[in-house]
Amino acid sequence: MARIRTIPPSQAAGELKAAYERLSPLFPPEYARPEVASEGSTLNEGGVVALHSLLPKVMEPMMVAFVEMMSPELALTRRQHEMINTVVSRANACQY
Repeated sequence: MARIRTIPPSQAAGELKAAYERLSPLFPPEYARPEVASEGSTLNEGGVVALHSLLPKVMEPMMVAFVEMMSPELALTRRQHEMINTVVSRANACQY
């Protein structure tokens, strides 16, 4: 599995910290929990969102788009969205 250096919210500064602060209220509560890698170590404090931390100018519009695509107001349920995400991630051999 590839190891991507991330900057978690607790270590963020400047533009990245501001982006985390603007994004955090948009996400479902489970995104606030640290994700755990299969070997039991903490993957990263910011979870999937932190994977975009090296490019904060890109992170914010990408995550806002993601939140909109997962909106409960759309035809698919949250469960269906997550199922699609899981199948696509598995097809792409993605560990996240």
